[in-house]
Amino acid sequence: MTYFNLELDMKIDIKSFILLNIIDTCALWHLLSSDRLYNIAKTNGCYFSCTSYVLYECLYKPRKIIKETDKKLMGKLCKIIDEFHSKSYSISIEDLQSIMALEKRKALSKGELSSIVFAEKTRQAFLTDDQAARKLSEFRLGSKNTQTIPHLFGWLSYNQKILDNDKDIIIQEHELNGGELGKYFIETFNKARELILIDKYSSSS
Repeated sequence: MTYFNLELDMKIDIKSFILLNIIDTCALWHLLSSDRLYNIAKTNGCYFSCTSYVLYECLYKPRKIIKETDKKLMGKLCKIIDEFHSKSYSISIEDLQSIMALEKRKALSKGELSSIVFAEKTRQAFLTDDQAARKLSEFRLGSKNTQTIPHLFGWLSYNQKILDNDKDIIIQEHELNGGELGKYFIETFNKARELILIDKYSSSS
């Protein structure tokens, strides 16, 4: 799986972030990998919904091996569902037809495809860390409505909701749960710091 890369994608604007998101499987695991990140995002008005296909992929899809980190994240997701912090969208015949039409064009999972369809249908942003899903979303929804977890991290950092200590804790939690986005978190954090300094200099000139 190919993830976000700040150096190759200058379209990302970490000064802005759409709060309402339909999230796919990989991004959901990345979000839940850090309690600190998830709690800061919720506190600052971010809302994450998912489709029933995504829940199936996360909780019920057969796996050859279930790692301890997988069990931990599955437990977190179950708790979030019970507390109604996440909403699961069901699939209609019309939605299924749209997913099948997209599936013929792109080698993506039904979780990713259903998320794009529902983001379009409900006029929310699509949150993914898979580059193939991201490209399709940018084509269907536009780049402004296509977001990533590092984008979220950068936006929170730019608004100084994630500070140095938070950054270190988030990366540590994320990596302990099998996450591989640590270097991207550092890149977006540094970019946020740079933009803060530029804004401060501009306002004082």
